[in-house]
Amino acid sequence: MPHGISHTSAKVALLTVSDTRTLEEDVSGSLAISELQTAGHSVTKRAIVRDVPEEIATLVSTWSSDELVDAIVVTGGTGPARRDITPDTIVPMLASVLPGFGELFRQLSYEEIGASAMLSRAVAGWIDNGSKRTPIFLLPGSPKAVTLAVSKLIAPQLGHLLEICTLEAVE
Repeated sequence: MPHGISHTSAKVALLTVSDTRTLEEDVSGSLAISELQTAGHSVTKRAIVRDVPEEIATLVSTWSSDELVDAIVVTGGTGPARRDITPDTIVPMLASVLPGFGELFRQLSYEEIGASAMLSRAVAGWIDNGSKRTPIFLLPGSPKAVTLAVSKLIAPQLGHLLEICTLEAVE
């Protein structure tokens, strides 16, 4: 088994941030679910919220405390447009950031789309609720970006990350 890959299955909450999409039209969210399930994880919660900081923060905070949620994946709102407020809303909630996630995501994106990759504010980290640490990943809303991030970075390492977070919470 490659280093860092685990068979731990995660219960994932999937949040799409969009003023225009519905669940039926959320192609990126459906792709994320497919990639996560293919890797042996399950999606236990799914929602769409508008690009409104209070709506995003309230749902992320609720899910990070929910025992049915091991990790959170958020799609949308990570670009440079004025309405792209996902990182501005969630990063202050993080106990710590995993800088390697954003760096690797932008590197892989650069290989696919070129210099436009630098416009992404994809980030990962975790929310610490004392006895529970919940990893969270903020992704662009494009289907290609979501597929890349989930299939190449999140799905293969999520179980290992959860094992580390769980061990540290118990110690």
